[in-house]
Amino acid sequence: MSSSGNDPRQPSSAKPYKPQPIHPDNLPIDYSGFIAIIFGVAGVMFRYKLGSWLALIFCAQSLANMKNIETDLKQISTGFMFAIMGMVTNYLSPARGGVKT
Repeated sequence: MSSSGNDPRQPSSAKPYKPQPIHPDNLPIDYSGFIAIIFGVAGVMFRYKLGSWLALIFCAQSLANMKNIETDLKQISTGFMFAIMGMVTNYLSPARGGVKT
């Protein structure tokens, strides 16, 4: 072991790390929120049950990893609304099929 007299570090000049503030416009894209919107739209438009379920899962993931409350909440709420609309159209609407006259 070396003695403390030979230590080149200077504890008096050490400063705590302060991260620079990031503007909300410069935050990275919330991919899970974006994917939730894509799957939600696919669930509503094409009546894919899996798309609606995946939209709900990605909404939950995006909600758990939210970094900015203002911008992320808009995206999450949009994805959640599409997921719910997809669930309603898939499970509560009449079954599609050929109508015979």
